[in-house]
Amino acid sequence: MYRIKHILLLVVVVMTMGAAHAQQVPIFTNYSDSYAVINPGFYGMSEGVNAMGIYRNQWSGFKDDVTGTVVSPVTFLASADMPFKVLGGGLGLSLMRDQIGIESNIALNLGYSYHLDLGAGTMGIGLAFSLNNRSVDFSKAKPLNDNDPVIPTKEQNDMLVDVNLGFYYLVPETFYVSLSTTSLLQSKGKALEGKSSTSASFVGDRTFYLAAGYEYQFPDPKFKLNPSMMLLSDIASTQINVSARLWYNNQFSFGVNYRYQESVDLLVGFMIKGVQINYAYDINTMGLGIAGSHEVSVSYCFKVDLEKSPRIYRSIRYL
Repeated sequence: MYRIKHILLLVVVVMTMGAAHAQQVPIFTNYSDSYAVINPGFYGMSEGVNAMGIYRNQWSGFKDDVTGTVVSPVTFLASADMPFKVLGGGLGLSLMRDQIGIESNIALNLGYSYHLDLGAGTMGIGLAFSLNNRSVDFSKAKPLNDNDPVIPTKEQNDMLVDVNLGFYYLVPETFYVSLSTTSLLQSKGKALEGKSSTSASFVGDRTFYLAAGYEYQFPDPKFKLNPSMMLLSDIASTQINVSARLWYNNQFSFGVNYRYQESVDLLVGFMIKGVQINYAYDINTMGLGIAGSHEVSVSYCFKVDLEKSPRIYRSIRYL
């Protein structure tokens, strides 16, 4: 997750370290809806075409004390994946825009997952190529020393090329395990332009993910419980999420997520004519007077049939 220090001190800290690293990558409270961007092994595992969109406004209304402008991190994610049986797997595509203070990141991922029957389930082994356009507008920064020769004074941007690797094992309607890493090569961009010679540059933020989920069917078939967890780490910091979502009649869901030392999150979802809509509200527990976060995800899944017209394929997402 984002941290206040990354918003207020981003420029000074990264420049003194000699490289401009990103803040820790964004994570969604509805994290199972984001697997297409963090784990290419997930591509095509649902046996249908998945289209997904997520909007997240973190710490809604959070302002910079110096400029008074709203600097709440805002993230948009759109993804689609589908099975591609000719190649024995699935294809996936995702586009994410992440805005935090003076920094903006636009990432495009395109990849393939090979599917292997393993025991009672299927293992997806995926690789995705990632293009990340990173931009920082240093002209909007307010450093402690305006004459610091190391800090650039104008907008800087660069394109980083990297790869994501993932393994996704699924036993339908039972459980799944996900292991992946993004920015595997931790590619380094060109040197930034400053008032004096500097070796600072944009660097990819390699992050590791471990997630798992289980589906428990109550004696009453109208009720299902989906407990799940996600752990992510860039080695410097680690975050843990634990969730539980109760489904009624495959149409409505209510749940809660706990993000260690950061927030307690309320979850609600419903399905309308095959369209799944999930909403999450994060209640900050850091004790810093920061407002809550809002997140909305919308997904649609339909089965591909080349001989007949497409028909709706309804499935519960694992969260």
